[in-house]
Amino acid sequence: MDIPHQRLVYFQVTIEAGSVRQAAARLDIAPSAVSRQLSLIEEALGAPLLERSRQGVVPTSVGEMLLDYCRKRAALDDNFSEALDAYQRLETGHLSLTVGEGFVGDLLDTPLRTFTERYSGVRLDVDTGSTSDIIEAVVEDEAHIGLMYHERLHPQLRFWHSSRQPLVALMSPAHPLAAIENELSLAALSEHSMALWRTGHGVRQLVDEGFREAGLGQHVTMQTNSLSVLLHAARSELTLTLLPAFAAARELEDGALVARAVDCERFRQAHAHIITRVGRRMPKAGLQLLRHLERWMRAFNSRRGTGH
Repeated sequence: MDIPHQRLVYFQVTIEAGSVRQAAARLDIAPSAVSRQLSLIEEALGAPLLERSRQGVVPTSVGEMLLDYCRKRAALDDNFSEALDAYQRLETGHLSLTVGEGFVGDLLDTPLRTFTERYSGVRLDVDTGSTSDIIEAVVEDEAHIGLMYHERLHPQLRFWHSSRQPLVALMSPAHPLAAIENELSLAALSEHSMALWRTGHGVRQLVDEGFREAGLGQHVTMQTNSLSVLLHAARSELTLTLLPAFAAARELEDGALVARAVDCERFRQAHAHIITRVGRRMPKAGLQLLRHLERWMRAFNSRRGTGH
C-alpha cells in the first residue's frame, strides 16, 4: 500500500476530530484540502473510509482497518525512534570479534570487561581462529574487528593499531635453558624439544621463517592447534614453546612458566594488530570498542617495559 504518510495523518486527525472542518482547523489548512486527501485515499483503496453519524464522521469497516494500521504504524515509528536513540547512546547493539587464541585471556580480563561494564546493552560475539581465519572473517564482514599476531598484508585490511610483541621462548623454570638470563640463540633452541602451532598458523610461519633464515631446523616433538596444549607442554621440563608473552600472561605471573628473549631480529620485530575491513562503516559502539582495544594494546608495551 503506497499511501503518503501525510494523507494518513489527515485521515487519522479527521477521525479523532469527528469532522473534516475540525480536522482542518487542527491542521491549519482549508477543509477542501483535507477532503481532497481523503478522496485520494478512498480512490487508492477502492472503498469509502467515512460515514456520517449523530456524533460526526465515523470510520467504515475499511476505515477501521486503516485506522488500526495507522496506530500500529505510529507505534512502530515510536519503537524505532526509541531503539535508535538507545543505540546511539550505546545502550544496545551487537559487535563481533575474531581473534587469535593467545589474546583471549588478557582480552577478557581487561578491555572487554571494562567495555561491557560501561556498555552492558551491547552484545559481544567473540570467536577464535588462525591468522587466515581472522582475515577471512574481517574481509567477509563476519567480524567487525579482528586481532591477529604476525602481519599478513591484504588489500582489504585496515590496520587500526599495532603493538610490537616479540616472540619469546616459554618454558618451565626447571628447564635447562631457564637458567640462561641472556637472549637465547636459535642454535641453542634447535637442540631442545619444542611444542609448536601446526604448520600454517601465523606464529608457526614466523617460527619457521626465523629458523630457515638462520639455516637451522627445529626439533618439533609436538604440534597442535590448541594454545592450552602448548602451555601445558611448556610446563614440562623437557619441552619449550615459542609464543608472544601475552599469550601466557597468567602462567608467567604465577611462575608456572618463564619467558626468555630470543636472539632473532624477525622474532623481535613481531607485532600484534587490530584490524578492520577497508571501507566498512563501523557502528558507534564499534568505534568505542576500537578505542578500548587501542588503549589495551598500548598497555602491552608498558607492561613489557616494566618487566611483566
